[in-house]
Amino acid sequence: MKLLSPEAWAAYQGRFIALWTDAARAYALYEPGELVAVELRDGAYPALSYPGANWFQRLAKDLNGHTATGFADTRTAVEHFREPDGRAAWPEFKAPNVEGVHQVAVGPIHAGIIEPGHFRFSVVGEQVLKLQARLGYAHKGTLGLMRGKSARQAARYAARVSGDATVAHSIAFARAAEAALGMEAPERAVYLRALMAEIERLANHTSDIGAIAGDAGFAFLDSRFALAREHFCAAAQMAFGHRLMMDVVVPGGVAGDLAEGGTEAIEDAMDALEEELPSLKRVFEDYASLQDRVVGAGLIPPGLAAMYNAGGYVGRASGQNRDARVEPGYPPYAAFGVSVPVEQEGDVAARIKIRLEEIPESIRLIRNILQALPEGPVALAPPAASGMGLGVAESFRGPVWHWLNIDNGQIQDAFVADASTLHWPLLEHAATTAILADFPLINKSINGSYSGVDL
Repeated sequence: MKLLSPEAWAAYQGRFIALWTDAARAYALYEPGELVAVELRDGAYPALSYPGANWFQRLAKDLNGHTATGFADTRTAVEHFREPDGRAAWPEFKAPNVEGVHQVAVGPIHAGIIEPGHFRFSVVGEQVLKLQARLGYAHKGTLGLMRGKSARQAARYAARVSGDATVAHSIAFARAAEAALGMEAPERAVYLRALMAEIERLANHTSDIGAIAGDAGFAFLDSRFALAREHFCAAAQMAFGHRLMMDVVVPGGVAGDLAEGGTEAIEDAMDALEEELPSLKRVFEDYASLQDRVVGAGLIPPGLAAMYNAGGYVGRASGQNRDARVEPGYPPYAAFGVSVPVEQEGDVAARIKIRLEEIPESIRLIRNILQALPEGPVALAPPAASGMGLGVAESFRGPVWHWLNIDNGQIQDAFVADASTLHWPLLEHAATTAILADFPLINKSINGSYSGVDL
């Protein structure tokens, strides 16, 4: 960690990832894991101008009362109901100054099983001119719950930051704890973590692809990819005792070894998907009505994505840098699972394409892991040590980061940065490139986590 002067902090150049505060300092994280800090002065620190810093600076005000000097956005991030009786000022959603604009409110309560989030659309006819998303309604208090706990105790909260990425968040948390405590997980545990992370990726990619197709009216694809997801969840249950593999990754290793019959269940799930995948891909490619819905919908310019450190995705679908890192979590990073040439804009079709390309890569990596799985212990007891640590893992959405400050084995402070934090602002832009009826399709193609940003 580098402690900077206020001037150096404000002028620091890099690929911004996250910002947070504790009782004494503000911290900023830059790719590929460079942490800088500045001392708070009367509860304030210099604002950063990176677009991605907006939500983090609002969150620091909500959680800790710390203000970013020169930061003009007064909206809340999670502390929407500030009075003891739940009252708060009615949120203001400013519409574009265009004749005939109508505002459409969606949420925060949605149909079906979904977390709370409010979307305010400004439309003229069917065309979306502006979208403003308001999240953080549950305000779970995850960071506060971690404080005062041991790393093993707090791991349960990390596993629930975003349930669909429970393995990735658990790995990032475990790595942060291990870095802070000066320990390393056993080699077999490292391989098992990688195995679980790739199973989680396959379960989510198949779910996402099917859901996108379902929103476009192709129920057949939705049902077939849903079945593939079910195969992986059932295999995870057999192999690790939980369909989502929640609470299996812990600081110091993993809570349990690969169960008898688990390898066969995983291989059966992969074989079934591999056999059917070519025909399912042809449906995406050959049906003009499906292409009409996904091509050109939800455009995100590469330059805008780069401003939020979510730009072009390097090498993952081609397998570069994956064998060298046995466990997920190092660059390259994903822009919400989408890979597009830098000269092109990313649309729903591109986001489907990269998921389809990642499926055989994950299958290949799982087979390599199972073949090379070393013998040995799966966990070590964390010591009652002190230190500060960063941990990162590559979820199916992109990188998730955890930061811990531990004193004598107890967590003093913590922070979590889910990949979705830098994706939600891009959804606001993508919605404006289409009509209102296409929003569910665009939203699912990006699949930001409501829970992941609701700390």
